[in-house]
Amino acid sequence: VVGLIPDSEIREHKGPPVMNDNERYVAVAGVKWVDEVLTDVPYDLTPEFVQRLLEKERIDFIVHGDDPCISKDGRDAYEDVKKAGKFVTIKRTEGVSSTDIVGRMLLCTTTHHMDKVERSTSLDDLSMELSEHDAGAAQTVVEAEGSAKPKNGTEQPFTRVSNFLPTTRRLIQFAGEARKPKPTDKVVYMDGSFDMFHCGHVETLKAAKEMGDFLLVGIHDDATVNARLGHNFPILNLHERTLSVLSCRYVDEVIIGAPPVITNDMIVSMNISHVCRKADPEDPEPTGYDVPKEMGIYHELRSDVEVTVKTILDRIVANRESFSKKHARKVLQEQSYFEQKEYVEEL
Repeated sequence: VVGLIPDSEIREHKGPPVMNDNERYVAVAGVKWVDEVLTDVPYDLTPEFVQRLLEKERIDFIVHGDDPCISKDGRDAYEDVKKAGKFVTIKRTEGVSSTDIVGRMLLCTTTHHMDKVERSTSLDDLSMELSEHDAGAAQTVVEAEGSAKPKNGTEQPFTRVSNFLPTTRRLIQFAGEARKPKPTDKVVYMDGSFDMFHCGHVETLKAAKEMGDFLLVGIHDDATVNARLGHNFPILNLHERTLSVLSCRYVDEVIIGAPPVITNDMIVSMNISHVCRKADPEDPEPTGYDVPKEMGIYHELRSDVEVTVKTILDRIVANRESFSKKHARKVLQEQSYFEQKEYVEEL
């Protein structure tokens, strides 16, 4: 059971959310480990709400990662849960940080890419024209990151390079009990970048799965995505995007670093019955789909969800000052977390 904190609570305790209530609900409900989603959950879990969870919702334990969760008044948001003896700490996934991701968008870095040499980070690297006000806000982030360097003088990790550790065990964990398609199954193939995995991806993958029995998803590598979109895309690197897609309940299997051109050999080898792509008004004639089009198995899926990676970036830019100040604070908090970090055994 996952508790979803509403926009109003997020604004009060953390600042403006990047996605709204409904967008986050669809994204969370699409995760294959989630059985139920509770809405309107307070950020600060009061004794009254904890009692409701334990009695009405029949919750046995309330969990959070080993990183601190502090309310607006500086109080541990899980203090009352811990007093009730119902709190369990779970290991935070190594190298996955929303602070780092927001930093990549604010500073337009590409050091997180797995197959691209990074240029130095400066205000000149920003992929969009900044007004004097915006440049000042971005400079706040740069200065905050500079002040967050460890005492030994080495460069601090945030927005520089990805620290995600993609072990085989982690990939197996996210893949779950992978099943292979039966000879009679209709295999549906859908490829793309799947960057900043969001509700739009979930809805499109759901529609693709409904076209057949087995959904195979191809994830393009960082160089392919960057060559097509430019700037600092993708925001998430190949390993990060792979785990995001694997977590979706509608996905049966993924191809990591899928070829940008779908060939006849690939269609025959994977026994593909349908090839799907989300319709994109900005790219009405995509390359790489000539063979499935000639075979009559190519389909474009329409969606009412208007969220894209670019709309997410637009929201960050529109609230640049707020996100920059928030990010500057979080950089320091993250640095403190890593300096005091202790080993936590995985459950």
